[in-house]
Amino acid sequence: MDFGTFDLADSDTHTDMGFHPANGLIFSTPGRAVICTGIHTGLVNVSVTTRRHPPTEADADAWDEIMDHSVDSLTGTLHVASVMADAPPLPPLTPHGPGPYRIRVHARGRDLAPDGTAEEPSEDYLLVTWPAPPSPDIIHKQTDQRGSQLRTGPHRTPPASPPISGEEADRKRMLRERLGKSMGRHV
Repeated sequence: MDFGTFDLADSDTHTDMGFHPANGLIFSTPGRAVICTGIHTGLVNVSVTTRRHPPTEADADAWDEIMDHSVDSLTGTLHVASVMADAPPLPPLTPHGPGPYRIRVHARGRDLAPDGTAEEPSEDYLLVTWPAPPSPDIIHKQTDQRGSQLRTGPHRTPPASPPISGEEADRKRMLRERLGKSMGRHV
């Protein structure tokens, strides 16, 4: 993890998004999400779970911060990435192909070495994804100081998505319809 973040990216291209999340944990644009860590540089533990349906409950006792956030995978290969290091050998977060997903980000330990360097992991993250239409963030728990600093510090809204072509709009509509039908059969 570098520069106090790690990425979830559809590609290996990294661009500076230049802002911090108003929610104190995660922000995204189509094809990319950024999770804010407590450390500036070093190692963190990351676990990934993918699902077909949303989890029923959040394990609030085990984590400092828990939030559901919408992400849009353009290629269906959204994966954990780092700006300065090779990607860890974790499965893709979007096994159901391109389209909209929800991600539940669990974080703990972000206050142990704020803005420091960690040669041994002291922070833990659990990322749980499932296909779902975009919706506002859902906050399950917000208790760490790092998140509080980011929520009260200066932040900007992510840039608006560029307009999409008619063909791309049709593809996204079909994915949303397929997602809605799939979720309706299994609820």
